[in-house]
Amino acid sequence: MPILSNTNVKHLLARSLFGFSKDQFQQAMGYGTLEDLVDRALLSTQKLPAPPNPWVDALPAQAQQDSGDAGTWYRELTYWWYNRMVTEGINMQEKMVLFLHNHFSCERDKVNYPQYMYQQNQLFRKYAFGNFKQLVKEVSIDPTMLIYLDGNGSRGTGPNENYGRELMELFTLGIGNYTENDIKQAAKVLSGWQVKGLTAAFDSTRWYKETTLTIFGKTAQFNVNTLIDLIFEQKACAEFICRKLYEAFIYYKPDEAFVSQMASVLRTSNYEMKPLLRFMFLSDHFYQAAFRASDIKDPQELMVGSLKALQVKTPDLVNLYDMAKLLQMQLFQPPNVAGWPGQRDWISSTTYSYRGGFTDSLLTGKRFNGTSVTGKLDAVSYARSFPNCEKAALFVNDVIDSLILFPIPDTKRQFLLDTLLDGTLAANWSTYTPQADARILRLLKAIMRLPEYQLQ
Repeated sequence: MPILSNTNVKHLLARSLFGFSKDQFQQAMGYGTLEDLVDRALLSTQKLPAPPNPWVDALPAQAQQDSGDAGTWYRELTYWWYNRMVTEGINMQEKMVLFLHNHFSCERDKVNYPQYMYQQNQLFRKYAFGNFKQLVKEVSIDPTMLIYLDGNGSRGTGPNENYGRELMELFTLGIGNYTENDIKQAAKVLSGWQVKGLTAAFDSTRWYKETTLTIFGKTAQFNVNTLIDLIFEQKACAEFICRKLYEAFIYYKPDEAFVSQMASVLRTSNYEMKPLLRFMFLSDHFYQAAFRASDIKDPQELMVGSLKALQVKTPDLVNLYDMAKLLQMQLFQPPNVAGWPGQRDWISSTTYSYRGGFTDSLLTGKRFNGTSVTGKLDAVSYARSFPNCEKAALFVNDVIDSLILFPIPDTKRQFLLDTLLDGTLAANWSTYTPQADARILRLLKAIMRLPEYQLQ
């Protein structure tokens, strides 16, 4: 069993949360063992949060599109989720909600009404640590998914195959583990469901008429639940799910031997997620040195994590919303049914500049386009939260170690110290000297623009 150490806890929090503050790190260290940290905090069950506004219960109507209300509500829904991320503490629920949002990818441009997306988002939250098989059953008749993958108009006599195909290819099994006939027959089983108001209802007259169907070599009269049960009996299912989790939380190149161990845990627990996550986070494999700081932060991890690291008390949600678009990860708007590819795709010559522009905005109070933002950092107060704030070299090292998980060379540490001192002697440094705030801001800007800051 891995031990509770500074290095291990920072790695665990970086991967399982949207970043963390110094206080949250100290809180995590206070649990005494990694087992306690995982069981009592990270994977502890949370109540579903209250909705963003009463519009979540409004019956969808074209007038909401025509008036622009739906767009306003989508923005409110996104702000609501950002607030959830920022205030998550040291619990993994919201990180799992984003994982599931990306796994069962649906685009707001097709699902026009935010009421449906809100329901799906809460469904992911409900099952964040719950039963993945049951989640798939509920997603299969979820209004958002019925609209997005065209199940809403599917009839058994001429079924739409979109959801049946993605159910197997992207959600449960992976390419090569099903046949075209399996998809065609599954599409018949999945027909008959229609969106009615805020929910979905089954219409047997729109369902398939055959007495039996043959799927994965089994002949029976299937319904949605028995079809999903059969899919989850396939050996490839547990491996596929665990491989996706491995890529998201451990390393982008899966270790198939460890994936097999994860899959065994998942099958033994009848597809309950909490035992699997617990196994993963308490394994020696997860804490291998090669995995630390090997993951490129996605835009949400970068933005929310920066807010937490700097202890910004009043995040500018408009800034988050707008920058997410520029950084190519707008919530509720993944690029396609396969979701965001992640890792190296997060960084380009364009997005790297915008990433720096976002972290700069937390320090300067201005976006890259000159627009003011709320939540500008109080540099001196931030500096004085470090016990060594009056000792230049120690202070710089403390800030680096707080913000960067990747080891940086002494030459860069010296450069950052020189940035803080701005030509004066280390012995003359004090947070009480004139221009101390400007020097602290320059130091933070330099750190957060380092390539190493993009890694976790």
